[in-house]
Amino acid sequence: MIHVENLTKEFKKTIKEPGLKGSIKSFIKPKTEIIKAVDNISFDVPKGEILGFIGPNGAGKSTVIKMLTGILTPTSGTCEINGKIPYKNRKSYVREIGVVFGQRTQLWWDLALRETYAVIKEIYEVDDQSFKKRMDFLNEVLGLEDFITSPVRTLSLGQRMRADIAASLLHSPKVLFLDEPTIGLDVVVKDNIRQAIKSINETEQTTVILTTHDLQDVENLCDRIVMIDKGNKVFDGEIVELKRRYGQSRELKFVPRNIADVEKLNYEKEFGLKGGEIKVENDGHTVSVRFDSDKTAVEKVLGYTLSNLHVKDISVTDADIEEIIKGIYKSGVSPNA
Repeated sequence: MIHVENLTKEFKKTIKEPGLKGSIKSFIKPKTEIIKAVDNISFDVPKGEILGFIGPNGAGKSTVIKMLTGILTPTSGTCEINGKIPYKNRKSYVREIGVVFGQRTQLWWDLALRETYAVIKEIYEVDDQSFKKRMDFLNEVLGLEDFITSPVRTLSLGQRMRADIAASLLHSPKVLFLDEPTIGLDVVVKDNIRQAIKSINETEQTTVILTTHDLQDVENLCDRIVMIDKGNKVFDGEIVELKRRYGQSRELKFVPRNIADVEKLNYEKEFGLKGGEIKVENDGHTVSVRFDSDKTAVEKVLGYTLSNLHVKDISVTDADIEEIIKGIYKSGVSPNA
């Protein structure tokens, strides 16, 4: 459904020296610098997949999405969605996509939501029968009935987000771009929106590209992620592969019978580790030991702990996806194909 090959986007930035003299100089003979926002990125998305597209602020995510939606033209490389080139086949292409920006609404502020949908119906030339069927489905999945007669300006953030998602799906797009769809929402509303996205994807085989900073969205919705940093792709694969490749971090948590006995433990000396390769935290009740299982086996850390003190409770957990991704960004992993 989506094919991206060697996609690159460069911007020309004018460098201005300080003061009035600098302003005049930059006006007469401007000094420019080329900024590469996206650098030779390639990936494919099959029909019906929900792809997590993630990265830190300034990584180039929004630039890629703008090229995929046809807002920006690539400097080089190609992108095709359902056989169409977004920036060339703009008019026919936008009929096949839906876009939701979490911080910007596409709804008319003073119109009742029902009237807003009637306007969108005319824009996309959706016939009456298809519109009614579509609205019945969206009402069922997104629960719009309670506020569909209310003006958009009176909706809560969670209601507006559901309304925006419905607006983007009225014309039955083949591809849905979701940019931070759960930003600022409470836990219950987030879960409802995630369930709605899952239901739409499963029922209609809609291909979804999800950009988010909420990694619970990624874990709950996506099997595969593309991660970019500083314009480069640093990972493309399934979440289980990400955890296998980078998730060697383990956390041992235990509650000792006597908290003072923790002083007997010296993991760095016992396993010949350097400072920072194992991290011990003690809150006066529970002790947390984080370590790299590639350098120190789990059973050895567990055995050493249990042989030196009595514990009331103990557990070992894998690193969660948030910790893994933080570690990748901090270590500056080189791009992979």
